[in-house]
Amino acid sequence: MNGTVHTVLGDIPADRLGVVAVHEALLSVAPGAQYAYDIPFDRAEIFAALAAKLRAFAAAGGGAIVDATGMFHGRDLPLYEALSRATGVHIVASTGQGPEDELGGYFLTPQTNPPTPWPAERFAELYAREVSEGMVVPRVERRGAAGLIATGATRAGMTATEESQFRGCARAAAITGVALSIRYGADARHDLGVVLDAALPAERIVVGGLDRADAIAAGAPAAVAEAGAYVAIDHIGQAGEVDDATRAALVAGLIAAGHGDRVILSSSATGVAKGLPDAGVAYTHVLEAFMPLLRDAGVPDDGIHRLLVDNPARLLAVKEG
Repeated sequence: MNGTVHTVLGDIPADRLGVVAVHEALLSVAPGAQYAYDIPFDRAEIFAALAAKLRAFAAAGGGAIVDATGMFHGRDLPLYEALSRATGVHIVASTGQGPEDELGGYFLTPQTNPPTPWPAERFAELYAREVSEGMVVPRVERRGAAGLIATGATRAGMTATEESQFRGCARAAAITGVALSIRYGADARHDLGVVLDAALPAERIVVGGLDRADAIAAGAPAAVAEAGAYVAIDHIGQAGEVDDATRAALVAGLIAAGHGDRVILSSSATGVAKGLPDAGVAYTHVLEAFMPLLRDAGVPDDGIHRLLVDNPARLLAVKEG
């Protein structure tokens, strides 16, 4: 696998990532929770909890974790650097924001008259700088290059502000060569179309949440793959709309239809949550519990290797020029 990937400890060849969990959260903090009197925030305890979970992931065969939470939900680069050094797990951090109800007011109504949301060009500049100049450790310094741009839309449907956000993220991805991860709102085809319309090649886009029941019923996973984008089956182990057996059958069906090079897997697991619910899914779940289901569904070991190693490396490798 050619190309390099931006990790928190610097660029590495894509083929050194190993098994990748492409859509997880390390420290996930509801904005403001770090200041709440009733929420403990002991950094030593946070480090110990995350280190234990990352070491378990490595022991199960994991090589890299992508923290896909974006800028303002607990991203802590010095913490991630220390964790990567202590555990040997590569960590890819992300930039981006969304959906709209998770945007800070500054990004919704900046000082204009009348107040208006940021235009796509301004979002693009913000995120491109986090890749090209380094991510901001708030108000202190730039530190490390973001390896992914991530955004999402409201479940009820993409808002006008989110469309601006999606277009800005797509432009930033095109400028910097990193991939774009989108969590679709109500219509995966529509939301993918927005970023394609912003002139980002489909091969640089991963669409998350495609193991939602409505996505499966609408045939969205196959449609996204046919468009050339990556299909993220990224709630593995999460209780709710579908179970893991259904997810395994979905993956097997996509492979049988010739889309095996466009599927990636993850759990949207959270290492430490502050002010947010924690589904209690371990980073090891895909490797320890889901792989046997894939084999039972007829996916061979080389096919599993493609899902966990080859496809994520190709997605995360920075596209030069």
